[in-house]
Amino acid sequence: MIPEIINSIFNIKKQDDFQKTALEIFKYQADNNPVYRNFINLLGIDPATVASCREIPFLPAGFFKLHKIITGSQQPVIIFESSGTSDSPVSKHYIVDPLIYEESFSRTFRLFYGDPAEYFIAALLPSYTERKSSSLVYMVGGLIKKSAWPDSGFYKEKINELLINIKTAKSKNRKVLLIGVSFALLDLAEQYAPDLSGVIVMETGGMKGRRNEITRGELHSILKKSYNLQNVHSEYGMTELLSQAYSKADGIYFPPPWMKILIRDPQDPLSVITEPGKTGGINIIDLANIYSCSFIATDDLGKLHEGGSFEVLGRIDNSDIRGCNQMIE
Repeated sequence: MIPEIINSIFNIKKQDDFQKTALEIFKYQADNNPVYRNFINLLGIDPATVASCREIPFLPAGFFKLHKIITGSQQPVIIFESSGTSDSPVSKHYIVDPLIYEESFSRTFRLFYGDPAEYFIAALLPSYTERKSSSLVYMVGGLIKKSAWPDSGFYKEKINELLINIKTAKSKNRKVLLIGVSFALLDLAEQYAPDLSGVIVMETGGMKGRRNEITRGELHSILKKSYNLQNVHSEYGMTELLSQAYSKADGIYFPPPWMKILIRDPQDPLSVITEPGKTGGINIIDLANIYSCSFIATDDLGKLHEGGSFEVLGRIDNSDIRGCNQMIE
């Protein structure tokens, strides 16, 4: 059953295909994921009665900090961990099959940006590169390996070398992608203010206590001015997911066909808002999470647009998450 479902995940063409596969995965995870099964039971929901994506219960992302979220009896090969302070628990994502993650991020990149072999890919991910458990480093490292440009790689303190290599790649009409966390891109902007016109600059979020938090709009405004750019790109992903959404402008994200965003009512975390443009908590269906949980209620606030694109507006408090955790405990 599972190989057939995995095949169908990455061959979804239309909404009916998505719903059929999502419901198959929901039934499988409801039967074979102990934590998710207990969560569903405590909500008083019979999985057999769930007939659409909107009726599926979404597991709070906070559960990945407190429980081992794994579907089936296979042992994990990799454990991805979120960043966090020493006195707080981190999210852990137990990965049974890393090839599914590699297939997901490779297909998604090709869908939105084309063949990574055509790019010079430079990563500014200081403090992340020391963490072998970072799913972001794993993904970017995988894309770098697919690049045909020999200078592609992680640049930490080698900023002068980075800027020289970007200039060289541009002079040879090579596509250039500079991907980095927010604080590293801001540091580069303030200290060097390089002309990166023609470069795809992609932020992945994250001040990580290195700077004061600012809105995404403020961040992009600073980077556009400093780098001489028309737009700043963004990647939306998290430790708990094996898929990413991308924004090429204005903070409007588009997910791949096997990922779907729903908005939950901030007053009723078990209810989904069907009207586009309304603000609420972001729920994510990530079908690539077949061996963990594909139905995640995140701590992010956002709104959904026609056609499935979405915005991320910030973080929300964890009152509904805490309540759900207490039910499990």
